[in-house]
Amino acid sequence: MAFTRATGKHRAPSRLARRSAGFAGVATLATTGVIGTLASPALAADTEGASPEDTGLTQVVLDESLTDRVDEQAAAQEKAAAEEAARVRAAAEAKRKAEARAKEIREAKERAAREAERKRLASFQLPVAGSYVSTGYKTGGSLWSSGSHSGIDFHAAYGTKVVSVGSGTVVEAGWGGAYGNNIVIRMNDGTYTQYGHLSALTVSVGEKVTPGEQIGISGSSGNSTGPHLHFEARTTAEYGSDINPISYLRARGVNV
Repeated sequence: MAFTRATGKHRAPSRLARRSAGFAGVATLATTGVIGTLASPALAADTEGASPEDTGLTQVVLDESLTDRVDEQAAAQEKAAAEEAARVRAAAEAKRKAEARAKEIREAKERAAREAERKRLASFQLPVAGSYVSTGYKTGGSLWSSGSHSGIDFHAAYGTKVVSVGSGTVVEAGWGGAYGNNIVIRMNDGTYTQYGHLSALTVSVGEKVTPGEQIGISGSSGNSTGPHLHFEARTTAEYGSDINPISYLRARGVNV
């Protein structure tokens, strides 16, 4: 069975009823133009017993404070993210510049190395380091079948290293009659150089050589009175096309 509360005269009006009545009274007085002081105690009594939830004021303050904190945190996070992004961009840019600079330095070194190698390959030097001319060009005498010296002789003790005076390709390497063991090289500039009376050869036909590269060892093979190096400069690979070897070397920067 359902129980219902009696609505007799002894039942006190509910809070909602009191508040409704109070508001109604205020509304009535407002329409009549008379607002009495008697309504104030009722309203005061009604609000004194109300909780923060009833008024809603504290809740609004709390909500606004929380919103402010959330906004502040969001702004701080956004600022931190922007700063981190800027830091990452700056680091990437610094890395890019460093890599570009390293590339420039590397390329400059490579260019310098290539230029140095180009100059080295185009250079000329003595066939025997630190040597001197012991017999000059066109020196006359019965020692030579033509009646004169077709090259120059460089002083060289037996077993001294003999090198190519410049860059070129070996076109002859072996026995050369009166020249003994000899080598002929076609130089890169189109001229030819010849090295005679060697005791040993260290290159073969078709081999490319560079300035200062060893091609043989000095000796006294062939028509020779003692160990030395016979050196010729020629316009062709053949005997009889000789040119002044001293002028040839000097024109190519060799101090002889």
